[in-house]
Amino acid sequence: MFKALVLNQQDTKTVASVEQLDDTSLPAGDVVVGVEYSSLNYKDGLAITGKGKIIRQFPMVPGIDYAGKVLSSRDDRYQTGDSVILTGWGVGENHWGGMAEKASVPADYLVSMPAGLDSRKAMIIGTAGLTAMLCVMALEDAGITPEKGEILVTGASGGVGSVAVTLLDQLGYQVVAASGRPQNSDWLKSIGADRVIDRAELLEPARPLEKQLWAGCIDTVGSKILAKVLAQVDYEGAVAACGLAGGFDLPTTVMPFILRGVKLLGVDSVMCPFERRTQAWNRVTELLPESFYTEAATEVELKAVPELAEAITVGQVTGRTLIKL
Repeated sequence: MFKALVLNQQDTKTVASVEQLDDTSLPAGDVVVGVEYSSLNYKDGLAITGKGKIIRQFPMVPGIDYAGKVLSSRDDRYQTGDSVILTGWGVGENHWGGMAEKASVPADYLVSMPAGLDSRKAMIIGTAGLTAMLCVMALEDAGITPEKGEILVTGASGGVGSVAVTLLDQLGYQVVAASGRPQNSDWLKSIGADRVIDRAELLEPARPLEKQLWAGCIDTVGSKILAKVLAQVDYEGAVAACGLAGGFDLPTTVMPFILRGVKLLGVDSVMCPFERRTQAWNRVTELLPESFYTEAATEVELKAVPELAEAITVGQVTGRTLIKL
């Protein structure tokens, strides 16, 4: 038997409850993992509350990432006792996820735990940290170096944004954090922001082109804010876009792209190829300072998740939320 947060649908509403399940309930997979930690992400919040059409088959165990130790394996790449991480691949959406004491998945979904990490630290990083690292790598690939100027991070108080702030700071960039929560300003500066601006500055409708302010940006919000940022990015600058919490529309023009050579870089961590994924995990492990793991995470039990899921969907969760299994 193992404990899990299970989502069911009742009268078109998603209902979450902590249940004891038999091992025979586990979905098919090459590897069974004893989950030690999962985390709460924005997509998890949408799934658990039913606010987003994330889950289409019930019952479902949510949790788009987790870390733990292999309990059994039919794949030679993983042996009993190996420490592993899972992020993405539709887990927690169409395949049972990490908010349970056990999980069963195809071996291709896993990566080995990098040296220097354990399950708790891995989930402080989690999908959010992996996505942040992929965004930083995208800016690097686009030639955006620290000497180019300030890098804006939108949604900086959230999971992806907070990790991105720290990573950029560690690499020597000048980081400007945009947040709708002014009470987080001191915290954002403590994790690497050089200065903090109010999100409201980015919510005014964007003109096709505006004053050039940013060498680059990591945008976790989308919609009007992304349009505003694109109009403000320097000539031959770049924006790594990875989120749509503000909406999936993009009310802009082609002018930033054809008159300033601005690059819009879409970043996806869900289906990221194994080699790129492994590279990102190794780099984020090397770059994050030890202090990050104490400053950026709150640890909760499984029973607290439904209430926190509601909070994360309305922007009331700061940093990373760990779920101890």
